[in-house]
Amino acid sequence: MFMGEFRHSIDQKGRLIIPAKFRDALGAKFIVTRGMDGCLFGYPQAEWQALEEKLRQLPLTKKDARAFVRFFYSAATECTLDKQGRINLPQSLITHAGLTKACVLIGVSSRIEIWDAERWATSSAEIAENFDSIAENMLDFDF
Repeated sequence: MFMGEFRHSIDQKGRLIIPAKFRDALGAKFIVTRGMDGCLFGYPQAEWQALEEKLRQLPLTKKDARAFVRFFYSAATECTLDKQGRINLPQSLITHAGLTKACVLIGVSSRIEIWDAERWATSSAEIAENFDSIAENMLDFDF
């Protein structure tokens, strides 16, 4: 399980340190792809495979399903940690998440998210401001 918030910098070569607390759970190789809300999602191999199974069940006849799967898979990349605990992100993912120098990596149960620090501050503040309402709506999900 992933949880917590960590701040690291991405260098000009697209290398980003993965927090030590995340490394073991992610494994030697893991997948990073476009996420929602302007961040990146990172999945351990087992979680990625489980997600793939669900995505395969989406109806090919639905335009939104095809678009979602294309967008999600087309940017997916297998990442390997180097000796310093860093990954090298491709430019397409850096651009998608608007990553500049300061980044925030957060644990979200079965995945990690990689955010530009400024974008995360804005999103986090918005969530905090509306948290009571969001929590109330969770009842709709039998939470």
